[in-house]
Amino acid sequence: MGFSEQEVFAWLTEYAYQPIGMYLLIFCLMLASGFGLPAPEEFTLVGSGLVCYVASRPDLFPPPYEGAVGVNPYVTAGVAFFSVVFSDCLVFYLGRRFGGRFLRSRYTARFRARMDDVAIWTKKYGMWAAGAFRFTPGLRFPGHFACGMMGLSTTKFVLVDALAAGVSVPTQVLLVAFYGETILKYFKQFKIVLGGILLVVAVYYLVRWLKRRSDKRKSLPTTSVAPATGETEASTAASVSGE
Repeated sequence: MGFSEQEVFAWLTEYAYQPIGMYLLIFCLMLASGFGLPAPEEFTLVGSGLVCYVASRPDLFPPPYEGAVGVNPYVTAGVAFFSVVFSDCLVFYLGRRFGGRFLRSRYTARFRARMDDVAIWTKKYGMWAAGAFRFTPGLRFPGHFACGMMGLSTTKFVLVDALAAGVSVPTQVLLVAFYGETILKYFKQFKIVLGGILLVVAVYYLVRWLKRRSDKRKSLPTTSVAPATGETEASTAASVSGE
């Protein structure tokens, strides 16, 4: 797929008339985002809204065949909301069930500082920390994991997380779905911003990889170096002359 406006919307049209596949894709992407994988939640929500907009305008974007069923914006918003809350609750449960074992493993040593910060937030703000983590990129997974690990009430967590998700998730999908025409006017600017964001993300992961590689090299044990041959011969000669 290219990145011209026509090619992008031709691709969106294919998904706009595959509702089941679209709903499954949203669920998978939201699940990946909830576990901290590089699948930004906002991109999924905006993309879903654009697909809904395309499905609502068959005059501009003809369906692949007559009678094709398009993606419903309200169902899409509901699926996105459910997927977000489900993934957050799953992370919360894993924290409650395996939190102690997770922290004792050697793999988590590099995450210890971040988990300590999250624990401080959770102790200070209690159940409201769950809502704060929902709006804090990079802390969503460790935050929800820590909420479960620290024994936060399941009912309170679900209520606060659902409230936070209800404010942000369906609104993004529906706004783009109903006002996609305005967004299209700024599509070229959006592509530039998107390209800039992807570049920043790529640079971030590259710098992180280089830093991790540098830290591994520094942590390698230093080996003792044998004395040079010239020094050995000189010390041998000196001992012989002394004799």
